[in-house]
Amino acid sequence: MSDLSITPANVLAGASADIEYGTAGEAITAGQIVYRDETTRKYMKADSNSPTAAARQARGIALNGAANGQPLVILKKGDITIGAAVVAGTAYFLSDTPGGICPLADVGNGEYICQLGLAKSTSVLTIDVQFPNVAVAT
Repeated sequence: MSDLSITPANVLAGASADIEYGTAGEAITAGQIVYRDETTRKYMKADSNSPTAAARQARGIALNGAANGQPLVILKKGDITIGAAVVAGTAYFLSDTPGGICPLADVGNGEYICQLGLAKSTSVLTIDVQFPNVAVAT
């Protein structure tokens, strides 16, 4: 498998969503996974094999697109219609593609595990980020 192919216009927060507001530190598309850079206090695309520890720990999912310096809305926890086909009951993880989402089978050697959540249907993910700060070793 590969990263989810997300249609940004179809990314929608559910009623249970825990929302956070901030500023983008680079171009971000709705549906991409982000982290918060504590130095700039801006949101950047998270990446499971980044050399920067903070970038490997997802903060949430962007609910809108934004360029550097523009307002960004982040879903930190709860249900999200992800704008992609997912498999109900499957766990989804941060990808080694900046901002990407993938199934566990695509998390490779040397990447850090960051579980984003579980699919509760074929279009909805329940986000509850888990980051043990452990790299995959095969």
